[in-house]
Amino acid sequence: MEPLLPGEGDARSPALALALIRGAERLRGPLHPITRARVADLVRSMNSYYSNLIEGHRTRLRDIEAALRRDFSANPAERSLQIQHLAHIEVQAGMETRLRQMPASEICSVEFLCWLHEEFYRRLPEEFHKLEDKKAKVHAVQPGQLRQSEVSVGRHMAPASKKLRQFLDRFAEFYGPLVTTHPDSLLAAACAHHRLTWIHPFLDGNGRVARLFAQAWFVKAGIDSDGLWTISRGLARRKADYQAALANADAKRVNDYDGRGYLSRRYLGEFCEFFLSTALDQVEFMQELLALDAMLNRIGGYAERRESAKELRSGSALVLREIFLRGEIARGEVPRIIGASPRTGQKVTAELLSQRLVSSSSPKGPLRLGFPADAAGYYFPNLYPAGAD
Repeated sequence: MEPLLPGEGDARSPALALALIRGAERLRGPLHPITRARVADLVRSMNSYYSNLIEGHRTRLRDIEAALRRDFSANPAERSLQIQHLAHIEVQAGMETRLRQMPASEICSVEFLCWLHEEFYRRLPEEFHKLEDKKAKVHAVQPGQLRQSEVSVGRHMAPASKKLRQFLDRFAEFYGPLVTTHPDSLLAAACAHHRLTWIHPFLDGNGRVARLFAQAWFVKAGIDSDGLWTISRGLARRKADYQAALANADAKRVNDYDGRGYLSRRYLGEFCEFFLSTALDQVEFMQELLALDAMLNRIGGYAERRESAKELRSGSALVLREIFLRGEIARGEVPRIIGASPRTGQKVTAELLSQRLVSSSSPKGPLRLGFPADAAGYYFPNLYPAGAD
């Protein structure tokens, strides 16, 4: 799988890495930490949606919202997709918790990669544990187990199953020390993402594991902006380009000017540029989306429209704006915010809770912002593709 880095002479990828670091830091800035955590929950769900979409599995937003409430469809196919969506969210959340205790280099270990695969597949319905090969033979996908059969992806014949440990040991040995906060780390992250898909360690689920692995690298590199962006959205929106860039980087060395490794240095460099430019595009998209003035206008506009339609009580817009700015508010503050009696404040609070526009951890606890599907689509336009509902 050499080369493992594209080599010197590529000026664009290092510039993209620097821009990505700066953009990720700016993205983290404006939001209150509590609001930031609420938005990160939404982005985690979005990451699941787009990562699954890349694999050809589309889940409707209303089904996602129901799944998050553990309200599963009676339709077996829809229920399976809901469970798959939840599985990805739970694995990412568990991964983020685990990363706090892990040395950065260990994200490249075979143990961590197998853990990601096992955590995902043990949550999936039985029908997702089967894979049919080109000869219509059905193979069982064992959670967390390296494949024991040979596979090809397009024109790429993945390494022999009996050699997987050697390839993965080399992968960890080389890339592990490069998981740092230095800008060069991001170039290595792009290369590692491709080389992991090239190794194809599992019978199925390699794409999802590789994208979760990339997210883990971004966390350890300090550019995940506390979970406010995901590269999966960009990769899904450019799915054909993503797949083409992966396939090109699978190619053998073209000529004597194409590096000294077995694989093409040129195409690996092009993949890095694609990967980093896609990441930067998503950071910039979220920067624009989460700009304070624009967010306050959309939240207020949504609530005021529903107030005019008598779907929400007067003053709801003021409450939602205040919560967005401050992260949370005590229930007793609602009457002051809307300039009304305590009884009216209780009615406003009850209605916002019933419509999940706000949430609380206890009957008397503080109020935090909620993102039901209808409101999320208005607050965060273009976060999901048109027709996703």
